Amino acid sequence: MELKVTRWKRYGHDRLYANLPDGTAVGWADVRTGEITVLRAEHRDDVIAVLTRHLQNNLGPVPSDRAPEAEACPTLPPLTPTEDLADNPPGKSLSDRLAESGPGLVKRLVARLLRRPTQWDSWRKGLEGERRVGAELNRLTHQGWRVLHSIPLANNVDIDHLLIGPGGVFSINTKYHDRRAVWVGDDAVRVDHGKPAPYARKSRAEAKRVGKVLEHYCAFPVPVEPVLVFVGVTELKVVATQLSVRVYKEREVAALAPLSGVLTPEQVEEVYGVARHEQAWRQA
Repeated sequence: MELKVTRWKRYGHDRLYANLPDGTAVGWADVRTGEITVLRAEHRDDVIAVLTRHLQNNLGPVPSDRAPEAEACPTLPPLTPTEDLADNPPGKSLSDRLAESGPGLVKRLVARLLRRPTQWDSWRKGLEGERRVGAELNRLTHQGWRVLHSIPLANNVDIDHLLIGPGGVFSINTKYHDRRAVWVGDDAVRVDHGKPAPYARKSRAEAKRVGKVLEHYCAFPVPVEPVLVFVGVTELKVVATQLSVRVYKEREVAALAPLSGVLTPEQVEEVYGVARHEQAWRQA
């Protein structure tokens, strides 16, 4: 696989990043020490080969994606209780939406009698899915991870979950498909052989969005990986070529727990401090 190498120089750091064609970072090298860090194990050989070549060639004409003399990172105001996202329960956005515009008793009875699916049914299923995945993620806090739920963005959308820890940052999108079979391809997802849904593509876009916000306030690169978690499915099949998005069933997210080597404990806390601040996401 062809990896693109970019140079990142900021705050005394000088690194070469190996990226997939879609921009996802899969490894980096410290220019001063020559040490190489692999972020995605499945690309280990390619990462080591391309970064070693660039280091041995005296760096060559490697493009830089940041100015060498960047200004200091902007700072957020002191965190107040009303802007602290750390207290958000899983599914808060959906729960609030149901409380504000959900159906009354009469509408619920009519819909049930007519067996007519409604938008509210979709919200309730989504809420259950986020709660179940949130409970699994919360268990990882005992292993050095930080978890945030229902992070509000502009235009009435939100990030279901954000996992921050020694293995990096993971933007997690939850999909509830009870007793369904799911097939995940490079860009599309099919549920029970139905029409393709752009879950994978949207997950990658969300991870990039998250990365831009976090790096805006942090004095170091913050690799963010997209994750799709399916709840209630009977079967989950992922094609072999689909490597840009991590895909799990709800009980499999614990596989993220042992990952390490991406962020130091100090960096984890700095990223978490930014991510939990609602004001950081208002223009995202």
